[in-house]
Amino acid sequence: MDSSYTPQPFTIKISDDILNDLSRRLSLTRWPDEMPGTDWQYGTNLAYLKELIAYWQNDYDWRTQERLLNTFPQFRVWKEDINLHFIHHQGVGPDPLPLLISHGWPGSICEFVKIIGPLTDPARYGGDPRDAFTVVAPSLPGYGFSHTPNQRRLGIEDIANLFAYLMTDVLGYSRFAAQGGDWGSFITARLGYAHPEKLVGIHLNMLPVAPHPAERTKLSEAEEAFLKEADAFQKTETGYQWIQGTKPQTLSFGLSDSPVGLAAWIVEKFHTWTDCNGGIENRVAKEDLLTNIMIYWVTNTINSSFYLYYQLRHHPWRLGRGEKITVPTGIASFPGEILRPPREWAERVFNVKRWTPMLSGGHFAALEQPERLVEDIRSLFRDLR
Repeated sequence: MDSSYTPQPFTIKISDDILNDLSRRLSLTRWPDEMPGTDWQYGTNLAYLKELIAYWQNDYDWRTQERLLNTFPQFRVWKEDINLHFIHHQGVGPDPLPLLISHGWPGSICEFVKIIGPLTDPARYGGDPRDAFTVVAPSLPGYGFSHTPNQRRLGIEDIANLFAYLMTDVLGYSRFAAQGGDWGSFITARLGYAHPEKLVGIHLNMLPVAPHPAERTKLSEAEEAFLKEADAFQKTETGYQWIQGTKPQTLSFGLSDSPVGLAAWIVEKFHTWTDCNGGIENRVAKEDLLTNIMIYWVTNTINSSFYLYYQLRHHPWRLGRGEKITVPTGIASFPGEILRPPREWAERVFNVKRWTPMLSGGHFAALEQPERLVEDIRSLFRDLR
């Protein structure tokens, strides 16, 4: 362990001034009109957003959610000029396996509230104590409580190195497991690529890395269909990526100043990316939506959270010809995920040991299908411990 970087206990405590300012801003919202008959096709639905904001103003209680988040042991550690916040929850079992779990955008650590308990203390939730994990769940640098104003931005490679340092040098785990979705899947894959000697295995609920173009030969029918689906996604659903990846600072002025603007920007992704059958709350409750939005608002980190999209446009991490991620890999394939490659595509990149087609669920697996996600993580690592 590196004693020069000692984690300090951390408790979330947002000032009343920030909450009062939020209330004032919500009460002064100037609403746009809406093209008739568009529902969600034109963007965030006006009627739903008004309903959500009314709940935010009148019923939502941040202090209750703050207390819930604070039931998990949290810490902060400085690495050079980077302030890193993380949950570190000890497992209850004969030999808990250290497990790093990483979120993405527009998510946060609040996504993990429903899975940390079953992962760390399986017996309490009807499971086998031999499946226990010690969970480490960082806020990505630039997200939530892992940020200070004007902090240096980190890309995928840097974050993976930082997380490997956190697990091995700061926390003292010589080997660990890793899991992630969205940007967390990129970070987890990069860990498997750059630090295989430290990884027991990795688990993904989104496939982040494609095979090198020269190696996309003799594609199956499923792979051909996936590429057509991916092309359609690029044409119709990536406007947010272009602005966040090219001129994010401009967008940030509006979203940092207007809580309703921030909510609209984030909620649209939850509606589009969840397996919700047109009703977002079929999968994610208002409390969870708003707590996630609140973490961005109270820390003023929407701008810094955009950086990974900028890096993706300008300095992407991709596998070279002949390269593959060789650590044992499990993939939970949810039908509502934004992109759904088949197993044979994944096997061109990963050493796939477990592939689980899920019956329902989408991009935010830990919120939408926590029990199924937990069981799949347990099942993969049961044979790798």
